[in-house]
Amino acid sequence: MNRQPIPVRTGHGAIGRRGSGTGLLALVLGALLLLVTACGGGADKTSRTDNRQPAAGQADTRASRAVVTVAPKNGAKDVATSGALKITADKGKLSQVEVTDSKGNEIDGRITPDGAAWEPSHHLAASTTYKVHALAKDAEGRVSAQDTTFTTLVPKNTFIGEFLPEDGSTVGVGMPVSFRFTRGITHPDAVERAIKVTAEPSVPVEGHWFGNDRLDFRPEKYWAAGTKVTVKVNLDGVEGRPGVYGKQSRTVKFTVGRSQVSTVDAKAHTMKVVRDGKLVRTIPITAGAPATTTYNGQMVISEKLKVTRMNGATVGFGGEYDIKDVPHAMRLSNSGTFIHGNYWASSGTFGSANVSHGCVGLRDRRGAGDSGTPAAWFWNSSLIGDVVVVTNSQDKQIAPDNGLNGWNMSWAEWTK
Repeated sequence: MNRQPIPVRTGHGAIGRRGSGTGLLALVLGALLLLVTACGGGADKTSRTDNRQPAAGQADTRASRAVVTVAPKNGAKDVATSGALKITADKGKLSQVEVTDSKGNEIDGRITPDGAAWEPSHHLAASTTYKVHALAKDAEGRVSAQDTTFTTLVPKNTFIGEFLPEDGSTVGVGMPVSFRFTRGITHPDAVERAIKVTAEPSVPVEGHWFGNDRLDFRPEKYWAAGTKVTVKVNLDGVEGRPGVYGKQSRTVKFTVGRSQVSTVDAKAHTMKVVRDGKLVRTIPITAGAPATTTYNGQMVISEKLKVTRMNGATVGFGGEYDIKDVPHAMRLSNSGTFIHGNYWASSGTFGSANVSHGCVGLRDRRGAGDSGTPAAWFWNSSLIGDVVVVTNSQDKQIAPDNGLNGWNMSWAEWTK
């Protein structure tokens, strides 16, 4: 049987629909290609924008390149009081640094001229917690911050400085500021830097060490009358010797009163009292006998005693004397030199002979009850820190560290 072939339909038939599907696929693929291209192009633009300065009026939200580093690390304990605190900036400059103790007191310091580091002006206190707040800016002015805390060491061994004059006192023009330390100091520069003595009106004041346990401060010449002196003691945390730290932090103020300088002439047996540049009295005296002469030199009154006991055995004279009621006594040296009242010598001795064991004697009455005697007048007219200068004695000049008598050193010797 002969079969006729089946005709294939064209036009809107099957072949036409297949052609329509191909066109739709092409449209979808084209749209996807455009989308991918658009996303790729957008990503490139965003990356370039991140590396540029923000447009005018827009905030710069990029992170600062500056890096602040604080040593010791945050939370550190037993930190050394000197040399351990270091604050630095990398890829920028420090703009602000605050270091405060637990009481809110800010530690003095300065940012170096290049902005790379901050340096404390002095040591830190011991047994103290400190907070650090530091800011740095990069080249674009963006700020980076660092906040840390740390605690300094607790000393096992400490020292203090016992000092003169007393806070609030009024003293004579020769009064130095004198510290006696309870432990021998092997780091004298660190200790001296921790004590600042200033005067009003201003005058240079320098320190001088006598041995390893005494430090005195004075100006080149006697203080001017009326000078106000401030002593700032910041020894807390200072390592005075290996493992031994200071524990004082205080401010002391005193005032220099009127000027009084009295000059003893051992040969003429007189003392001239000059107050504020004027001679107010000439007093007959007796100085050290030929075998026990009085030191020459500038001596400062360091102690006033209305009545005291003087025993020769305490100053190397054995049992030569023991006077239990010496009136109106004022100390001039650590070795036992005094200017004092004398009631046991005849009145004719004063102004004519030297009979003492090295002291300067003025006529007086027993018991220090007579205000009309020369000794009573001078005692009542004198201040701790007044100067008594002894001349024309057959003895050597007193040692500068024998009492408060550093004035017997030249300024060049004092400051070297």
